[in-house]
Order: sequence, then structure tokens, then C-alpha cells
Amino acid sequence: MNCQAFKTGMRAPDDVSTATALMDGGAFKAEHVVAILGKTEGNGAVNDYTRALATLSFQLLLARRTNRKIEEIARRVPIIWSGGTEGLMSPHATIFTREPERGPTAGQKRFTVGTAYTRDLLPEEFGTVVHAEVAAEGVRAAIKDAGIESTDDIHFIQIKTGALTTERITEARQRRRAVVTTDTYKSMAYARAVAALGIGVATGEIPQAKLTSDVIVRDFSVFSNVASTSSGVELMNCEIIALGNSTRSASDLVIAHAVMKDAIDAAAVREALRRAGLSVECELAEKDRARLVNVFAKCEPDPSGATRGRRHVMFEDGDINYTRHIRGVVNAVVASVTGDTMCYVSAGAEHQGPPAGGVVAVLARAG
Repeated sequence: MNCQAFKTGMRAPDDVSTATALMDGGAFKAEHVVAILGKTEGNGAVNDYTRALATLSFQLLLARRTNRKIEEIARRVPIIWSGGTEGLMSPHATIFTREPERGPTAGQKRFTVGTAYTRDLLPEEFGTVVHAEVAAEGVRAAIKDAGIESTDDIHFIQIKTGALTTERITEARQRRRAVVTTDTYKSMAYARAVAALGIGVATGEIPQAKLTSDVIVRDFSVFSNVASTSSGVELMNCEIIALGNSTRSASDLVIAHAVMKDAIDAAAVREALRRAGLSVECELAEKDRARLVNVFAKCEPDPSGATRGRRHVMFEDGDINYTRHIRGVVNAVVASVTGDTMCYVSAGAEHQGPPAGGVVAVLARAG
């Protein structure tokens, strides 16, 4: 198989003009699109409509180009958005394609992408061990779909899962079922957490025995170093994108990752770039900038309330949620190294990397 990725800027949540132009120019065909991962300029909260609008816009584009119904596209192509492009972060989509390769592979491990969908979850299952187990099953399927043969070759796994709404909470109560929280915003944190724990179980980073209700959003010493999860009301299941390297891939791309220890860990960004084969000292070398496709990062403010001994007030800000602060910070750190503000930075990193840190993955053209 030949897996590719195309990063397209967006002037608005419904803007698919750049993707359309790439298809018109023959860069890729709609029938080869297997997943889309992007950033929209919404608030990233429960009521962020931009995610659904962007999803629908790309589904309509792919449906028109493939002569399929939108429902077919929705069942075949995970389209995952993280809302919030605070600071200098530029709204965009990364479009992943996969097509059969008739010729031999290079014999080296190259970029691959796999996807999976899980069953719909019930409101009372959200944020629970059951939710994590469903996610783990889906992650295993996505890894297999990607043709990844070793856990060492897994570099970034994205899950988009649901969230509780007032309507869903009421429906559960009418059936006399308890939900993990009645706070809809907090339900997003629970959903991200269990999806991340599911990733860790599937990759072998987290022992199955550790997957208990006492761990979920409580024991942050349990985490996955390749997990990136987000939550939204626009779905009730888990949609999964697994990115890694495989000898079965004939791609000219490679992916690598490192783990940021905190929000200003530029050294980890540089390390991820080097592991992907790019030259970097303080900044990415000019000669290698054209080889960089995208950077994918997960972030969280230090839960202690201080970063490297200096107090921060992100958790105390009553006007702006901490997730909005931290996205802008980490995007600026990544951009200061790469010279490109158009990268994927998602906040809310419960069980996704060490407390205060998170995965940073680099997708680039092989040298």
C-alpha cells in the first residue's frame, strides 16, 4: 500500500477549496481518502458547532467525488476535528490517503495509516471502564488495518469519542441508569481519559489490571505516550486513526514521536523532528522545511499549578478555559522550532503522556 498525507489550510470551518484544488490537480483521488484530522476555529467546548460543520463539508465533498451517499462516507472515513485555534494556530485539515501499490516496497519501514469504528456507547457507559475496553478493541483493529507489526512502530493514535449532553443524561435517568457525571463539560474529560486508557491497553503500555474506575481521571501516573483523544457531542462511538510505520508501506513518508514533559519542552519537539530524519538545531533547517508535512501534539497545563517552578493561573481563569490557554502556548512552542504555525495541537491530555506533557509526533518525507 502507498499511504500519503496532504495538509490543507482552511479559511472557515466549511472551506474545502484547497482540498478540492488538490484533487482537481491530481494530487490524490477522493476514493483513496481514508481519514481526515484537523483543527477548527471553534471553542472546543460542548457547543462547538464548527466540528460538525467541517465534518459535513468534507463528507459532502467526498460523497460528490465518489458518487456515494454521505452515510457511506461517514461509515468509511473517520473525520476528526479538535476545536480551538487559539494564538497563532492556523485552521487546517490533514487528509490521509491509502491506495494499493503494485510494485515492491522499499524494504524499509514507511508511514502507514489505519482506521476503525467502535459500536455506539450508551450514556451510562461514557467515562467508564466499559468505554475504555470498547476503545481498546477499536485501537487493536486500527493497528491491524494499518499493517503495523510492532508496538515500537506506533507513533500517534487519535480517538474521537462522544460526550454527555443534557438529553443523553435525561434519557439514562429515565431508564434508571447512573451516569459518570452530570456536568456535560466534565464528561468530555472523562471521555478523553478512558479513550486514552484504552489506547494504552491496546498498545501494551498499560496492563489490563490497571484499567479500573479508581484510575480514571484520578491516577495520572497511568498513561499512554502515543495517545491523543478528543471528545464531542457529534458522535456516540469511537472513531480511531492509527499512525505508524510498516514494511508493508511503499510511502515516501515517515512518522516519529517524542514526549513533551511540559508545555515549553521545545527540546522534545526538536527530538521528534530528528527522529523523523530532519535536521534541526535551534530551529528546523531551512533545507528540510519542505519535507515536513505536519506536527501533531497533545498538551495539558501542569496540574500542580506551576511550570518549572513558576506559578501559572490557567486553572483559575474564570473567563477563558485552561484548554484554550494551553493550545495557544504549545502551538507557539512548536512553531518556534518548525517555523510553521499550521500544526495540530489538542488540549485535554488526561492519561495522554505524563502530567503536564504529551505526545508530539512528526510526519515528514523521508530523506
